[in-house]
Amino acid sequence: MGFKCGIVGLPNVGKSTLFNALTNSSKAQAENFPFCTIDPNIGIVPVPDERLEKLVSISKSAKKIHTTISFVDIAGLVKGASKGEGLGNKFLSHIREVDAIVHMIRCFDSEDIQNVNLDVDPIRDLEIIETEMKLADLESIEKRLDKKNKKNLDENIFKILEKAKQLINNDNDLDILKNEYDERDLKQCTLLSTKPKLYICNVDEQSIEKGNGYTEKFIAKYGEKSTIIISAEIENQINQLGDKIEKENYMQMINMKETGLNNLIKKGYDLLSLETFFTSGPEESRAWTITKNCTAPKAAGEIHTDFEKGFIRAETVSYKDFVENEGWLKARESGKMRLEGKDYIVNDGDVLNFRFNT
Repeated sequence: MGFKCGIVGLPNVGKSTLFNALTNSSKAQAENFPFCTIDPNIGIVPVPDERLEKLVSISKSAKKIHTTISFVDIAGLVKGASKGEGLGNKFLSHIREVDAIVHMIRCFDSEDIQNVNLDVDPIRDLEIIETEMKLADLESIEKRLDKKNKKNLDENIFKILEKAKQLINNDNDLDILKNEYDERDLKQCTLLSTKPKLYICNVDEQSIEKGNGYTEKFIAKYGEKSTIIISAEIENQINQLGDKIEKENYMQMINMKETGLNNLIKKGYDLLSLETFFTSGPEESRAWTITKNCTAPKAAGEIHTDFEKGFIRAETVSYKDFVENEGWLKARESGKMRLEGKDYIVNDGDVLNFRFNT
């Protein structure tokens, strides 16, 4: 399934620079003036996983296929975007289908890079974006609750939209809905304000390791668990370097422990309760993304819907046992391969081979 993140923020906070770095491309135009990005840029990035490299080696696979993460870079929003200010709210529609929203926050001073506000204030900037998202949600809700539309709404969806409207009008947090309603129903509402959120504090090179006053203020309010400190410019520089060793040497020189992409993936998987299983053989070794507590038939369905419908058993070996036994054959001979049924909950790192009827 992979997962899809929408990157939002005010103009000139570094979204397009980060997008270019994360996707290792120059798709996103990055210039020093507001509203540089007009159409949303979409980049699909393979998720690095050293375990997959090992499986390819053991199974002597002809192909290696990573699971992926998609990034959608949305044009810079400004106060009043929901009413058409700047480039308007049409860009907010591009992130209704994403799994998580990544808020890009400016946490650096610069005389060279324009700021749409007079000063740097990450908390104020985030509040501006979240307000515009709420107002965009309100407009969407009112349309769906219109007399001619509401008759087609499921009863649960109708209740959620009514409650969401009330919360927005009273300037309350829509996350309250997550405690009261089913997650599947909430997803059907496609409300921007209820989507899982990650915060990226974009800093200068000197602040990569320990952050700065702006990041301290931000983390004090929003917490460290969902906040990532990144220098978009440095990430871009790293990706422009030639080989892996050159990149590692540069990161060591600036005391950078891991790339922003790796950090973002880890926090994203944690936020969305995702994990990985593998399939491995001579033709290919492949990583697949599933949600935690996923049953074996559901995992099989990620490969093909027929696998889920006709599921019989899953030949299962933990990653550790697969590596220690150097593949399927010895794992089977040593009793490390198990046959699991429909109720089996897949563990992160499981190597699976599905038996099914078509």
